[in-house]
Amino acid sequence: MVSYSVLELINSHSHESAYPMSLDPFLRPIMEPIGDISEPQSLDSVALGFMCGLEIHQQLATRKLHSRMPSELYELKLDEIPDDWKRSIRRLRASEGEAGATDVAARFEQRRNRSFEYVQSPNAGLIELDEAPPRDHDSEAVDVVLTMAALMDANPIPRLQAMRKTVVDGSNTSGFQRTTIVATGGEIEVDSAKIGVDLISLEEDSARKLDTRLSDDGEIVVYNLDRLGMPLVEVATSPDVRSPEHAKHTAIALGRILRDTRRVRRGLGSIRQDLNVSIACGDRVEIKGCQDLDWIPLIIRLEMARQLHFYRLANRLRKNASLPPLPPNRDLDSSPIENRVALSASKRIPLEIIDLSDPLSSCESQKISNAVENGSSILAVRLPGFSGFLGSRTFDNQGAQLPRLGRELASAAKLAGVAGIFHSDELPAYGISDSDVTTARENLELMEDDAFVLCVAPFWQAELALESVVNRARQAYHRISKEVRNVVIKKGKPEDGTTTALRPLPGGARMYPETDIPVLEITKGRWEDILGKLPLTSEERAIRLSALDISANQREAILNGELDDLLIEGIEGPLQLQARSWASALLDHGSEKPKSLAAAVHLIEVGKMTRDGLEKLIIESKEEELEAIIQWMTLESVSRGLVPADNNSIQLAVEEVLEERGEYVRDKGMAAIGPLMGMVMGKLGGAADGKIVSEILKQNINKILNQ
Repeated sequence: MVSYSVLELINSHSHESAYPMSLDPFLRPIMEPIGDISEPQSLDSVALGFMCGLEIHQQLATRKLHSRMPSELYELKLDEIPDDWKRSIRRLRASEGEAGATDVAARFEQRRNRSFEYVQSPNAGLIELDEAPPRDHDSEAVDVVLTMAALMDANPIPRLQAMRKTVVDGSNTSGFQRTTIVATGGEIEVDSAKIGVDLISLEEDSARKLDTRLSDDGEIVVYNLDRLGMPLVEVATSPDVRSPEHAKHTAIALGRILRDTRRVRRGLGSIRQDLNVSIACGDRVEIKGCQDLDWIPLIIRLEMARQLHFYRLANRLRKNASLPPLPPNRDLDSSPIENRVALSASKRIPLEIIDLSDPLSSCESQKISNAVENGSSILAVRLPGFSGFLGSRTFDNQGAQLPRLGRELASAAKLAGVAGIFHSDELPAYGISDSDVTTARENLELMEDDAFVLCVAPFWQAELALESVVNRARQAYHRISKEVRNVVIKKGKPEDGTTTALRPLPGGARMYPETDIPVLEITKGRWEDILGKLPLTSEERAIRLSALDISANQREAILNGELDDLLIEGIEGPLQLQARSWASALLDHGSEKPKSLAAAVHLIEVGKMTRDGLEKLIIESKEEELEAIIQWMTLESVSRGLVPADNNSIQLAVEEVLEERGEYVRDKGMAAIGPLMGMVMGKLGGAADGKIVSEILKQNINKILNQ
């Protein structure tokens, strides 16, 4: 095992540093990028210098990582929370790391003027509330992640050092997330291409957001602590993904490997995919919220179109300002030139926030008048030379919104908590008339080619929002910002595959050692034990089931339900259960009481219990030793009259029914079997094997029809 400094590994994990050495910056595309942003599907990934890596976050099916509380979710809405669940309110602030720097993302979050209300669920204790020190790493969770590392041919870190990752959005009560690098240098193969696995980490999940509401003192965000501290594995790949479609296939492959351990949580929200995307004329952007794998190619292509659009927009703005153009490859950027452009942009777009509450007091817009009545202000900023550059809502050939600066400005403003903005390229609209626009332009003293932005919100919030707008407008003279973005969600699904800004891309200053958790040594013996107990892969499990006498549908359902180990155990174990009947039983009744279910299927197969008794006896049984369960079920079957009738009794019952319904049989033929089955079973009190009844009934009907 190779030893690395934890800080070295963290600092090295970035989109840029992970570039394969073969990708010399000067060998990447330097020609002016070609492509129609209204047709994202037609964009050439190779020609545009596309690069992509994935970060997969998967919840583990173990106890919480540092508190040992149950990993359990309480699917309750805010108004459904019991009154006796305690609540606490806190404010968080950014702090300097050990290097003396404050993380840029943390600093931004602090300025949003937010308070956080925490709902203490039954599985949240003092550690979740940050009122007691954390415990060491959960041993089971560590073993699960080591197993994942082995399945990806990664190298374990000999000494696991927990780190604190600064988080100031309130999702962690402590203000940081605990994360531990477990392994590095792995590799998987997807579509005949090698994908490097840079880091495999074990970390705490965050609290679940329930609600956000405004108050006189700013925003209040409500979190449930049920999810906080759940163990997550994070798998970060190298930027080896070859295309948007390859990204989807890579996500599928990684998810399958993690599930192969059979120690991960299943269900909606248990796995999350983040995409690190760039093209040569853009820069690295991290996209979160890619829950539906089928959307990944479209989300990536729309991001490529967005980066291409804003590269072209930057050069249009630079040309108008007589500034040097951006080169088509970010690796050719000149720091002195970019500093010059930044200075020019700051002078062209000064941060001057103007209060238009009085001049626009008679505005007929219902949105504006209602907001002003509730104490909001109408603030504005000038954007000199931006008229026509903000854009209006238009769509590509697939129905997704085309990228436009106005939407980016709105996205920046919303980070301050406002509902949105009004900008001059879209006005008059929303109840804002031509005369209102004229009033605003006159009061702002604008030239013909100048634009403006209005924000209606409480004064402090509108001010922060417009500061974000000005910063984003200045950024328009440069390449797109390195930032974290969220997929736009509507009714729980991606709206159209477009994204919105979430926060600046975190820097290295957000990480520092966790001093409350001891370093965990991964011994050679522990690693060898992991290697000796690797689970079967999905392919191996499928091959194993293909040899069994079960249907293709049963095989697929058994694998999807992760029931194949139980299936094999029942077939090869002491009861020697028949494959088809045991598979059907597992699919129908689940795995909550596997021993009781196996005992019941066995008794049915040997003719000591009817199928009618299965459900009742399983519910009432105790999941103890198999022999004891069989003995109890046998006695109960006899006492409750659940013992199958013999063939003679079945024959007599069939003859009685056919004598009564002879005309019906001659009229319906073999179609009479279904209705007559119920009558025969009724005469037998349900105490008969349905297959045997069906066979005897079929034989006797044939005799009648052939007379």
